[in-house]
Amino acid sequence: MGAPLEAPLTAQQAQKAQEAQKALRATGVTIREATSDDAVGGVSPRWVALPENTGEVAALMRVSAAHDLAVVPVGDGTKLGWGNPPERCDLLIDTCCLLLGDGTAVEHSSGDLVTRVGAGLPLNVLNATLSRSRQELALDTPLGAGTVGGTLATAVAGPRRFRYGTARDLLIGITVVLADGTIATSGGNVVKNVAGYDLGKLFTGSYGTLGVITEATFRLHPIPADRRWVTVDLPAGGPGSAGSPARDGLDALDALVAELAASQAEPSAVELEWPDITGEATVCALVEGVAADVRAEAVRTSMDEYGSARITAEAPAWWSVPPGEEVLLELRVPPAAACPALRAVAARGLPARVRGSVASAVLLAALPGDVGEAEFSGFVTGVRDDLRRLGGALTVLAVPSALARGIDRWGPSGALPLMRRVKERFDPGRRMSPGRFAGGI
Repeated sequence: MGAPLEAPLTAQQAQKAQEAQKALRATGVTIREATSDDAVGGVSPRWVALPENTGEVAALMRVSAAHDLAVVPVGDGTKLGWGNPPERCDLLIDTCCLLLGDGTAVEHSSGDLVTRVGAGLPLNVLNATLSRSRQELALDTPLGAGTVGGTLATAVAGPRRFRYGTARDLLIGITVVLADGTIATSGGNVVKNVAGYDLGKLFTGSYGTLGVITEATFRLHPIPADRRWVTVDLPAGGPGSAGSPARDGLDALDALVAELAASQAEPSAVELEWPDITGEATVCALVEGVAADVRAEAVRTSMDEYGSARITAEAPAWWSVPPGEEVLLELRVPPAAACPALRAVAARGLPARVRGSVASAVLLAALPGDVGEAEFSGFVTGVRDDLRRLGGALTVLAVPSALARGIDRWGPSGALPLMRRVKERFDPGRRMSPGRFAGGI
């Protein structure tokens, strides 16, 4: 099981595959043969299932347990290349058709500012539905796309994490199907709880290695009455010596971000766009809500000390868009260490492009796809060591397989022994996205 589609099967393997396929189809769930487009990190599944509710996912998982099938959940596939390639993959569970138990995609209690949704629902569709009641899930992602389940599984968050937090902070209930087909719910109206575990926190960022997320409940916020973006360009940055333009650029960024974070104008986001880590940078603050125009003027006054600031009613084109897709890294450090982290990137001498939430110190760095393997490995190792001294970490989100050979995508983690115990508790047979997460979990 789990061999690529083109690999020949022995007679015994072929018989087992036929038995597994027959059992999967007996669940009544739509099953199709996988194609090369369904590959996860270059590993092709054998079948793709399209369940329509939590019960059908549970049925699929019971069959998978009985036939030792490795399972990988997928939403719309925007982050399917993130993480390690799975050790094996027999069944891809596509959540695109998942609905709630009553056959609807969204349950919205507008008076309570709460919504319950199927995990396969795209975030933009969810917010379009909620907007009819002037409410929103304040969770913009750095990809501008993605499903509810995929966003939770990869723990991505966009610019407004500075004010509203991440998916983990907005999640108040979750329904999952475990590797043996058990349906477990945490928060809200509990059907079955897994004693001693906060499922929402465990499954957020788990990359599908603990089970399949089928439903999620979130707390909502009213859509702000108004929004303004205030932008300023800073001088050249980089790791230069005292008094040089490079040093001046990063010192200016450090001072400006500290000032904005403490501002009474209360920006919802402070984002950085740095197309060339040694060149000019752009800082943009989002001000939203009551009297946004007046508060934006106060922010512009502060920014004018660093350059000619401007106010717009629309976000910059680069807002909440990753700086690249082929080679993409995530840098996380304590907020006070954002500028030292940028110095660490600049010091490596590669043409990095950086964007991200500079006030929250979660940054995305992109490198050109033609970077050499040795150069890339040295860059990751060097920056990772620098960030560790700052109390941070570097994760390789996306990278071509040729560059991935010499690096650990996740890097060292002191929490790894605990993570392995959790994996053993939830998936003792190592059938859920095996090997995709840190430490080969």
